[in-house]
Amino acid sequence: MSDANLPPFVRLLLDPQSYPHPAAEVKLVQTHISYVFLAGDFVYKFKKPVNFGFLDFTTLEKRKHFCEQELLLNRRLCPDLYLGTVAVNEQHGTLALNGTGEPVEYGVKMARMPEEGMMANFIASGRLDRAMIDRIVAILVPFYQQADGGEDIRQFGTAQAVSVNVLENFEQTQGFIGCPSLNQQQFDTISTYAKGVLAQEARFDARIAAGRIRDCHGDLYSANICFDGDKVHIFDCIEFNQRFRYCDVASDVAFLAMDLDYHGLADLSRFFIDSFVTKSGDTGLAGMLNFYKCYRAYVRGKINLFTAHAPEVDSATKAKCFEMAGKYFTLAERYATAG
Repeated sequence: MSDANLPPFVRLLLDPQSYPHPAAEVKLVQTHISYVFLAGDFVYKFKKPVNFGFLDFTTLEKRKHFCEQELLLNRRLCPDLYLGTVAVNEQHGTLALNGTGEPVEYGVKMARMPEEGMMANFIASGRLDRAMIDRIVAILVPFYQQADGGEDIRQFGTAQAVSVNVLENFEQTQGFIGCPSLNQQQFDTISTYAKGVLAQEARFDARIAAGRIRDCHGDLYSANICFDGDKVHIFDCIEFNQRFRYCDVASDVAFLAMDLDYHGLADLSRFFIDSFVTKSGDTGLAGMLNFYKCYRAYVRGKINLFTAHAPEVDSATKAKCFEMAGKYFTLAERYATAG
């Protein structure tokens, strides 16, 4: 999408002079649900007015609410990173960041993390090691222990509740069967396996009884982890839908384990799970791991399909997303076959 076709507030925030702090240049990164501005020492994140069923940002009031939720929930793991909410205001036809007049958009302001510290960069350069994995585990274990696990959250661990998330993925991707990323045989193998596990309600009930359903992160993979000196930032949790965040701890950690598998780091994936189980005492996690890995891989495949079909993406991004979707669906099929 050219700058001329971007919303007016986005064009405003591409101008370094729009910010109350130095910003030699501004870089815009788009996802299927967000505009993210890298401006000097800070990051500004704004939600797109989209509705994918599982999230709804279509009104200004909803975007404001979910910005507030994003701030509140992410401060659990990153209290120093999430600085506050911001607004773009309009007065007499002029837009300004945190200006006067009527708010026309809301966003979240964050401290900018070092690009070289992103976990994805350590993976790409082959520098991710067991010590770094253990640093992540040392944060996650107490996080889950302290996370809310009340009755209203435990109900999200039932087979029926989990099936809402899992079966929704199949419904939302059925129309993509036959595209280069997903064929009928893969779809059938994965969906049959998932439905078979979901029919075993006692497995899910045991996890509830063990107290393993918590208010988790919901999006725990390498893109949302940064090593910053002696700190590890685990950021960008799911704020827009409680049923994606209220889940079995096994589902949360399975996401990162799957991500490591996706990047060809099966040994580190196994080490991560072994370390987590040892330090958390969650010996029942292993019995649910394959199922949740399959679920998480399929979700990533779906998201890449959504992104590939977004009208604003260029042809190169579209091709890359289709390629990544195919790899994720292949991985999900592998888990399904193993299961």
